[in-house]
Amino acid sequence: MAERVYTKNAPDAIGPYSQAVRANGLVFTSGQIPINPATGNIEAEGISAQTEQVCKNLKAVLEASGSDITRVVKTTCFLYDMADFAAFNEVYATYFTSKPARSCVAVKTLPKGVLVEVEAIAEID
Repeated sequence: MAERVYTKNAPDAIGPYSQAVRANGLVFTSGQIPINPATGNIEAEGISAQTEQVCKNLKAVLEASGSDITRVVKTTCFLYDMADFAAFNEVYATYFTSKPARSCVAVKTLPKGVLVEVEAIAEID
């Protein structure tokens, strides 16, 4: 049976969804955008700072689910502008050292006008 995950250390959902769902030995996170969970605002400017906040948010959700960033097997990354790909990768690589499988696409717009959103699938105990 699927189990919803919630932590106050990551932003609250801004729609009718959960931060993550645990099912069948995996956790599926919702896409994280660079909202500071302490304030509920987007404070980070630029792709590097926004990617940093997104990764911190993902890390918090994964830990609340009983997993961690080293156990991620797949990410899906959404960039507002593919010209940000190299700068995004610089920050992403510091968090995802296990090099999970990944898709990375440019999209027309993202929620709240942010530059990046990332979702993950990870193993749990």
